Amino acid sequence: MISRVADHCFWFGRYVERAEATARMLGASVSLALDGELPSAHVWRPVIVVSGEQEAFRARIAGGDGEAAAWGDGEVVQRFMVWDEDNGVSLARSIAGMRWNARSIREVLSLEAWEAVNELHLWMRSDGANATYLHHRDGYYQHVRRATQLTLGLLRSTMLHDEPLDFVWLGVLLERVNQTARILDVHHHAFTQRPRGGAGDDVVETALWLSLLRALSGGEAYLKRSAGKISSEGVARFLVSEPAFPRSIAYCVHSAYERLCDVRPPDIADLPGGESVARLRALDEWVAARRNAPLAGDAVHELLTHVVDEVHAICGTLGRELFGAPAPA
Repeated sequence: MISRVADHCFWFGRYVERAEATARMLGASVSLALDGELPSAHVWRPVIVVSGEQEAFRARIAGGDGEAAAWGDGEVVQRFMVWDEDNGVSLARSIAGMRWNARSIREVLSLEAWEAVNELHLWMRSDGANATYLHHRDGYYQHVRRATQLTLGLLRSTMLHDEPLDFVWLGVLLERVNQTARILDVHHHAFTQRPRGGAGDDVVETALWLSLLRALSGGEAYLKRSAGKISSEGVARFLVSEPAFPRSIAYCVHSAYERLCDVRPPDIADLPGGESVARLRALDEWVAARRNAPLAGDAVHELLTHVVDEVHAICGTLGRELFGAPAPA
């Protein structure tokens, strides 16, 4: 398999997962804004911070006297995260990147997967998408989620389980680790620093943690594991260490390591990719070793910062060792 095809497979997987995660996070934020009884800035500012685009938002959207209002304006934040072509992680850019990479590897994708990607790309540019966005916002995010989830399902059920799919799924898993770590870090900090003591405080706090779990499609799974008990440390431990939840950091890092080992066996020293395998194995072992460590306060932030930094470094190493010049994120 040539490096160009492997690179496009990897980035195709990342863009599919990025679009799905962004739509899920925006949908959960819409619900939280309606039900959470929070100041709007507490709902919408984390969306920008999680995306890593706070500097661009501050410079282009929230500059001057309107800064405070813009951070808390759900419509402004949503337009930035959905339609802004200059925002590298907007839905418009992610879906365009997904389709461009899919077209570049059309010969290795199944027809059904290609059709799902192309249909979503065309829908995003249609009058119907604009009308749904304006009048049925939750339905808009559900459409994007279902289309990307359909793509992920078709990839696994209609493609050969060989190297192209391994590289696609490696991109999906590493992007998922990054998304889970960023969302948990920002929201955990905001929720635990929230002033307490008001009437109905426990109800609001429960709603906040459930919103975070919904943003990661983990509400039902968490409640089954915790017997219905919701706490900040319990949610953090579930999203970091639960080995059976497919969006937890532990599950995704371990699965990514297994995928990379399928492509590049770790016991063959003269193959390229040795540093990438070693770094991903080290991260897998590091996360596993912290399964029972306390997760409260700064410990959560330090753990998640290390995970995000290591995933970024691993993606860079993969680009250098296996893909040549990596595609832009």
